[in-house]
Amino acid sequence: MHDAALNVAATQSLPPSRMRAAWRDLAEGAARYPLWATLAWLDIRQRYRRSAIGPFWITISTGLMILGLGLLYAGLFRQRTDVYLPYLAAGLIVWTLMSALIVDSCGTFIASEGSIKQIRAPLSIYVYRVVWRNLLVFAHYVGIIVPVIAIYGVPVTPASLLIVPAMLVIVLNGLWTALALGLLCARFRDIPQLIVNLVQAIFFLTPILWSSDQLARYHAFATLNPFHHLISIVRAPMLGQAPDPVSWIAALGVTVGGLTGSFVLFARYRGRIAYWV
Repeated sequence: MHDAALNVAATQSLPPSRMRAAWRDLAEGAARYPLWATLAWLDIRQRYRRSAIGPFWITISTGLMILGLGLLYAGLFRQRTDVYLPYLAAGLIVWTLMSALIVDSCGTFIASEGSIKQIRAPLSIYVYRVVWRNLLVFAHYVGIIVPVIAIYGVPVTPASLLIVPAMLVIVLNGLWTALALGLLCARFRDIPQLIVNLVQAIFFLTPILWSSDQLARYHAFATLNPFHHLISIVRAPMLGQAPDPVSWIAALGVTVGGLTGSFVLFARYRGRIAYWV
């Protein structure tokens, strides 16, 4: 009887597993959506607090850049403007979202140092905050792509509905990126600078300004680029086309692998984040 009591006491004294604690953190953080949604909105308001049109400056600047690059590269690549401009616009706004998510992810926990150390709350709320903030900014790009589609007569087909699951894939990738990079950058402060430089290089190595068809026999170079597939599954529906199944497979593979790896990383080092920031 005494031995049984000792066994029960020992079982009860066992701390919850790190994996279980990480799951609970992510679930509780998601449940507090009014908090991280409000924080994300306040971040945007703070960034443009003295601006008359706020984040719509992003729409204007991006629209002008698309117009300028579209006319220039359509001439350089000898492409029809009505084909190249929609292709460029769709690809560039998706890339802008992805690159912003990657760069902002470096400050997921560092930028919230005061809150992490003073407020007892799930750490995942800062992850959701980063992703939601960038999605709010991305919504302003509707003012670019819709006029482009209307002006150049891009067809709206049943394949256009695939933009919904495609955007879900982008969001899931944004979540694991914010989780993994947020943790790594909190521990190693040189990583943010490295990430910024890598993002700039990846932009030119990804079919955004140019098409993978232009690579001819070097087409495999684009196929091995995961950013190409992530952009393609969103860009194709925007242009009324169905994405290549290979792109879907590659994008889902990156998503599952990233979610798994980042969760393991978060479960292992979650307790140290407060000491690293």
